[in-house]
Amino acid sequence: MSIVALGLNHTTAPVALRERAVIDDTGMPSALRSLSSTPGVSEAAILSTCNRTDLYCGIGTGEEVPTHWFGEFLGIDGRDLAGHLYVHREDAAVRHLMRVASGLDSMVLGEPQILGQLKHAYGTAQRAGSLGVVLEKLFQRSFSVAKRVRTDTDIGASPVSVAYAAVTLAHRIFGDLDARIALLVGAGETIELCARHLASSPVGRMVIANRTVEHARRIATALGAYAISLAEAPLHLAEADIVIASTASRETVISFQQTRDALRQRRRRPMFMVDLAVPHDIDREVGTLPDVYLYGVDDLADVIEEGRQRRIEAAGVAEGIIDRQVAEFMAWMRGRRVSSVIVQVRDSAAVARDDVLAKARRRLQSGEPPDEVVEYVARTLTNKLLHAPSAAIREAGESDRRDVVEAARALFGVAASDEAPISGPNPGRAR
Repeated sequence: MSIVALGLNHTTAPVALRERAVIDDTGMPSALRSLSSTPGVSEAAILSTCNRTDLYCGIGTGEEVPTHWFGEFLGIDGRDLAGHLYVHREDAAVRHLMRVASGLDSMVLGEPQILGQLKHAYGTAQRAGSLGVVLEKLFQRSFSVAKRVRTDTDIGASPVSVAYAAVTLAHRIFGDLDARIALLVGAGETIELCARHLASSPVGRMVIANRTVEHARRIATALGAYAISLAEAPLHLAEADIVIASTASRETVISFQQTRDALRQRRRRPMFMVDLAVPHDIDREVGTLPDVYLYGVDDLADVIEEGRQRRIEAAGVAEGIIDRQVAEFMAWMRGRRVSSVIVQVRDSAAVARDDVLAKARRRLQSGEPPDEVVEYVARTLTNKLLHAPSAAIREAGESDRRDVVEAARALFGVAASDEAPISGPNPGRAR
């Protein structure tokens, strides 16, 4: 059996095509059944996110890679897929899955969310019964590799998004955040990411303010925070050590006067403020106030670039870890492929053994001396076990198949001698 990985992702396909290829949780069982029933496919798993749809398959030797499945199951014209699908085979497929699990193939280098998505895909395939011995072991090994990459490198330690950069700066200013209060203004994707990063820090207390309170409550409930309306935000400004704002408002949300009043109540305790909105949510004049550290999107650029370079360096180390794990897995695969040969050889030897033993027992029962029977067993069993390999070696010599002869030497532990090679109709000693 061979391993293949095929699909499309953010580097090979535009958003419009990736959206058409997304398979949600509801449709995934049907997709796995369809892929598993494709001729030649013996094992299957599917990973589908907004940035990629990957098929991981075990296929029979010589069978075609099921590239046609995308068009047939998803109803996408093959001409639309042309040039956007990638196909990886054997060690390249193993490396692809390990790189995906480790975040090395993600849009944001080193992002950890993909590992959770991959584990979800693995669980779905398990429940659907589409995994076999090979993919089961490959996924487990990939999870182990991803964990090691996280542990042994700094791939996820450096900020590469404005949300992560904002929280990183908060740590630089305050150190530990477990005694700090954060006020987040807005409830969009950026604020949600900031909230998740703060919650994992962890921060002492978090308040989320938004014009639509229900949206703020959706984020707050999941993270143990408090949700308030946007109108209430100024009332909580004085207690906030960290303020991060990112709304779609066309007007300033936090004014100079509101911030100055909050600082008076804080009695010169510093306030860290980040404005991630365009146009600005926080009055630019706020940055002139003493004890305020105000940063905008442009101010975070250096932090993000620094983090990106550190992740690139860490990715190089991670690739080395993956290379070693790919080699180990492929060695296991090669061993597994010859296991059937080993079983056949042992079965054949067992048949010969049983036949000789049966005849030896009959000889003993007929009164033949035990020593003669023992000699019979040794001689006959040796001849039976070595007949086929001896004939194959002789044929290889006559055909000048030196590779087979050398393999026989290695298998039987026979060192090369000064004798002439076995070739020609009447091999013998060199004269």
